[in-house]
Amino acid sequence: MKALQFSAYGAPDVLTIEEIPIPEPREGEVLIQIRATAINPSDVKNVAGDFKSPLPRVPGRDYAGVVVGGDAEKGLEVWGSGAGFGVVRDGAHAEYIVVTRDSVAQKPPQLSMKQAAAIGVAYLAAWSALVVIGNLQAGETVLIVGVAGAVGRAATQIAHWKKARVIGADVRSDNPSKADAVINATTANLSEEVRRLTSGKGADLVLDTVGGPMFEPSLKSLRYGGRQISISSTKDRTVSFDLVDFYHNSSRLAGVDTMKLTGAEIANVMNQLQIGFQEGHLQAPEITAWAFDRAIEAYKAVEKGGTSAKHILILDAVG
Repeated sequence: MKALQFSAYGAPDVLTIEEIPIPEPREGEVLIQIRATAINPSDVKNVAGDFKSPLPRVPGRDYAGVVVGGDAEKGLEVWGSGAGFGVVRDGAHAEYIVVTRDSVAQKPPQLSMKQAAAIGVAYLAAWSALVVIGNLQAGETVLIVGVAGAVGRAATQIAHWKKARVIGADVRSDNPSKADAVINATTANLSEEVRRLTSGKGADLVLDTVGGPMFEPSLKSLRYGGRQISISSTKDRTVSFDLVDFYHNSSRLAGVDTMKLTGAEIANVMNQLQIGFQEGHLQAPEITAWAFDRAIEAYKAVEKGGTSAKHILILDAVG
């Protein structure tokens, strides 16, 4: 089969398309033919060596495809984000992958393969933060820092589905996420604006997708007894905050790392998300599609950034 592979860390130019053996499913495993697979910023970081993946390695976490063998119904259309894909094992930027049976989740029929492949990491992180760890409740107010990003936009949809109010914060003042209110974090005092928008109370929950210099202002935006979820950081990984203010406010702090989720945990989230798409609460993001033989060019586009569109590799004509 054809697979995208890197044998050294570096820029996207270290990637090559290689012919490698099709993986063979063992008992309790499923062989999936990939139809579409997303390129996430974390995939670019992986190739650059940020995660120290053993080499050579096939990158890629998110996929949509069809079951063609193993311990599942052949022809079943599936979607997902593989446990450890692209880091501790070969990932989804290939014609075929093998997953455990409990990792399989059926694709929503309303979504095309391209759309289904675009969901994965962003929605998985948003759901894990807001629902699993954050326990977001109807009527609560959530502050999403980095709301214009992929996770921020996914989190806004999920929060609205759960009947929560969304205050977004970003470096831009427009509102692609459709949050209920947006704060320009470069020109406004974040905590003051959040309290103004909540009648002095503060946010019930903060989802911080940025970290770094936004960490403490986010923490200061919490109501008494509020909770903050962190999922990322800038290059400056060390942050500081007033510990006395933190415990006097009875604030709670937690982190989410989707890389640590098992296949079964990921499938469970994908099944919950399937309901959201079927009922119309969630919508797939804008997509830029690339033929698989243009994968390196697509990686460079993700590395460059500057667009809200999800970059998707298409393998329909492959294999």
